[in-house]
Amino acid sequence: MPKHPPMYRQYRQLKAEHPNALLLYRLGDFYELFEEDAEIAARELGLTLTRRRFSKDLHLPMAGFPYRYANRYIARLIGKGYMVAVADQLEDSRQAKGLVKRGVVRVVTSGTVMEHPFLKETADNFLLALAPQGETVGLAFVDLSTGNFQCTQLPRADLPEELAHLRPSEVLLPPALHADAPFCQSLRELGVARLSPLDEAVFSPQAARRTLQAHFGVASTEAFGDAPLGHIAAAAILHYLKTNHLAELSHLTTLSAYHLPDYLALDTVTRRNLELTRTLRDGNRRGSLWHTLDETQTRMGARLLRRWILQPLAHRPAIQSRLDAVETLVGDAFLRHDVRAALRGMYDLERLAGRIGYGNANARDLVNLKNTLSRVPAIKAALATKMTGDGAEGVGALADLQTRLHPLTDIVDLVNRALVDEPPILLTEGGLIKPGFNPQLDALRQTAQSGRDWLTEYEAAERERTGIKNLRVKYNQVFGFFIEVTKSNLSRVPADYERRATIASGERFITPQLKARESEILTAEENANSLEYDLFAEVRQTIARRLPPLQETARALAQLDALASLAEVAALRGYAKPRLADSPLLRLREGRHPVVEQHLPDETPFVPNDCELSPDRRLIVLTGPNMSGKSVYLRQVALAVLMAQMGSFVAAAEAEIGLTDRLFVRAGASDDISQGRSTFLVEMSETAHILRHATERSLVVLDEVGRGTSTYDGLSLAWAVAEEVHQTVRARCLFATHFHELTALGDALPAAANFSMAVREEGGEVLFLRRLVPGGSDRSYGIHVARLAGLPTRVLEKARQILASLEGDAASLPCPATALAEAPTPYAAEPRSLGDDLLLPADDPLVWSILRELYRLDIANLTPLEALIRLNAWQQQLKRGGTSS
Repeated sequence: MPKHPPMYRQYRQLKAEHPNALLLYRLGDFYELFEEDAEIAARELGLTLTRRRFSKDLHLPMAGFPYRYANRYIARLIGKGYMVAVADQLEDSRQAKGLVKRGVVRVVTSGTVMEHPFLKETADNFLLALAPQGETVGLAFVDLSTGNFQCTQLPRADLPEELAHLRPSEVLLPPALHADAPFCQSLRELGVARLSPLDEAVFSPQAARRTLQAHFGVASTEAFGDAPLGHIAAAAILHYLKTNHLAELSHLTTLSAYHLPDYLALDTVTRRNLELTRTLRDGNRRGSLWHTLDETQTRMGARLLRRWILQPLAHRPAIQSRLDAVETLVGDAFLRHDVRAALRGMYDLERLAGRIGYGNANARDLVNLKNTLSRVPAIKAALATKMTGDGAEGVGALADLQTRLHPLTDIVDLVNRALVDEPPILLTEGGLIKPGFNPQLDALRQTAQSGRDWLTEYEAAERERTGIKNLRVKYNQVFGFFIEVTKSNLSRVPADYERRATIASGERFITPQLKARESEILTAEENANSLEYDLFAEVRQTIARRLPPLQETARALAQLDALASLAEVAALRGYAKPRLADSPLLRLREGRHPVVEQHLPDETPFVPNDCELSPDRRLIVLTGPNMSGKSVYLRQVALAVLMAQMGSFVAAAEAEIGLTDRLFVRAGASDDISQGRSTFLVEMSETAHILRHATERSLVVLDEVGRGTSTYDGLSLAWAVAEEVHQTVRARCLFATHFHELTALGDALPAAANFSMAVREEGGEVLFLRRLVPGGSDRSYGIHVARLAGLPTRVLEKARQILASLEGDAASLPCPATALAEAPTPYAAEPRSLGDDLLLPADDPLVWSILRELYRLDIANLTPLEALIRLNAWQQQLKRGGTSS
């Protein structure tokens, strides 16, 4: 067995402690990786793979990068799903006796990052765990940067949508789920960077109970809500963090349970089609509802507003409380201004508290904490005035927030006394603590300063003694203090100068006097720096003991910021407070699309429209031309419901919203090529999902159902879907279509009505009025839109000819919608055989229609493809019109 050198043995010991991580081993100014880790890093980071000789028989692959670029490379590695362990030098190499002591100081994964470079400022970063049991799944997630720790349990069928809503960075899985390849692939498609398997024993109820009781210091887990499987998932998260990560978790002070029925259900398709947090066009935040409503002043407020948008409420008291708070802030412009002014420039208190509890906050973090907390008393006083003034009974959530804002003047005073106003980033090189805070530190500083003063005086005396005017007393970590003399003055160097080093510009010397004072000066400075770090750590630990009220204040400020943002938007843009109803009503007067109206040119006004849905009119069949505003109208109604239930005013002159349990918006065409799913299959799958899950309390928005297949197939499906929503589901429904035959639904169904988007034709041009009017439309003006899009004139002319021909044929055919609605009787005339299995009445108009079309056909100018299309159409008409013999 070969004897390995000490450095390699040290590396192997650290690697054995973290076998699942890529180990970054600090060597001087570089982080190095060895063996398989080096090969992975070279491949993933584009590093040069070399080999290091540890001994005669030990040559290992090696790759590395400068330590100052560590965050850049670590971010890339964790983004690719790797766990990274950082091993740093734990002692000064100058003072080490033999091999420098090293240890792993942090372990990083995509779900456990705490540092700014790895986090999105306005988005959560969730580590999530799953604990399945039969058809139920426990789910828990934590944002380690803020301490937001929640759990729930839900039906397995609802899990995909909840995962799509949360979009975790890392997921912890029991062995059975980790072995489920399709499930793991679905997680990766959501953007989960890392899937981390845990032992089955971690997910036992007994182990989970012990873990939760130990961490939170409680005798029972009942305080965490009624979600036993969620508790198991939460305990798995704590186990993972305590096993793999080397920092305190004191900022995880609470675990709260939530339940899906408490929130308005939004599926992935609806979130995408409504462009809640990013646009369909380019995936950017700009152009989304979040961007439109976000006038927050803090990053924590922006994150919370995003969560409110993605998870609106479903219970009236909670919604009403938010609406009342927004109304108070809308009505009191001075209060709104004062609150927003105090919030402006505040630091991210949630993440500051997280770093303090995690133990990696620096001195600047604590100064930023002090500056943020110093504004809380003014905000609390302003809200308190409103609580006792006129209209205090209508302040809603503001009353609760006022009680949850803690001034924490003890923290402000401590940081004021202890830390300088502009401390350095590094904690080990001094300059952190104010004079007068600690007498021992002041004495050490005085000793060090006396030594520095002596150096200044000694330098001046040596210049005078030697006559060398540019003589300098300098210091570096290698030589300590020394005298530097340029080459031109070397002849004047006294005999008592001892040469230490030669440099390009001259020589470096030491003297007995300088050597005698060096130890005193350096020892005082090192002791002072060490004491400063200890004092800083004590200050940080003192603040950490106040984490519960600190975190409560941070969450209250985030809520206040989000409410003030909604109020600011409502006041500036003329939004209305919605009235909430328990019955399935939806009434909007002069409703607008909040995003579209913000992006229109200044000279282009948004045309508002009304909407009224109720049990007596729960289905609106909406027809009208392309580009007339149907899609905007559909989405603005859906957004009004969502905004109302998140606690926001809505873009309308007046609104009454019946509480909605689920919101479905199916619009547009998309395919799933990777799964071999056509546009039409995707469309039908999404429609089927709606029909299975919608209830009487739901709002269903369907746009162009059936357009992905042949005309008659699509028309039949659209009719059947609309009838199912009306008759069986009985949900409120906006049903937009280009199948004008569906306007018959307005007469055939008792709670249906026809509406269309108005147009005006002038001199052969079409003017879209964007106005909703009663009654159906019989034209789509598709050729006009094609002309606006720039189609060649010859193509447009050909399309007009074909359209005229098709419309002429359609006039002589039975209306499919009427046929479906009225169940026509069989033909009464005596049938005539036209083939082996086709019988048609002798005077059937279908035969004569086809003959007339054949007679008028310009065969000389007909292409082969057009001829085949015509023949196929006639054959299909005859098959539908005949009866089998």
